[in-house]
Amino acid sequence: MKVKQISVFLENTTGRLAEVTKTIANAGINLRAISIADTADFGILRIIVDKPEEGMKVLKAAEFTAKITDVIGIILDDQPGGLKKVMDIFNRDGVNIEYLYSSLINNEGSVVIIFKVEDIDHGLEIVEKSGLEAISSF
Repeated sequence: MKVKQISVFLENTTGRLAEVTKTIANAGINLRAISIADTADFGILRIIVDKPEEGMKVLKAAEFTAKITDVIGIILDDQPGGLKKVMDIFNRDGVNIEYLYSSLINNEGSVVIIFKVEDIDHGLEIVEKSGLEAISSF
């Protein structure tokens, strides 16, 4: 199962991130996970929302540069070694991880880790074969 991630290109100026979160909130869209990587001039905001297609629509209407990317969301036990288990499996089976981040959700001793891998279909095949729990939304 693939999760839809929205990536937003942001100028590295005061208030730009606030504008994104305001746009999303005003549309009644809930953030589930968030990550930002920046340089001196710009940043890439990566978000998982409960309504990705609607999220894209409102961000585009607000003139943000954004795109949807498929990623893998894996539910893990929130305990020491939870992430190590997945990393060992991906390493063993040759899954190249481009980046990862965790979610804002932490329910009943579980967390969701978002993985962007080089070959999403191969990654999902390994997740399924290994008995890991992938999700399509949360």
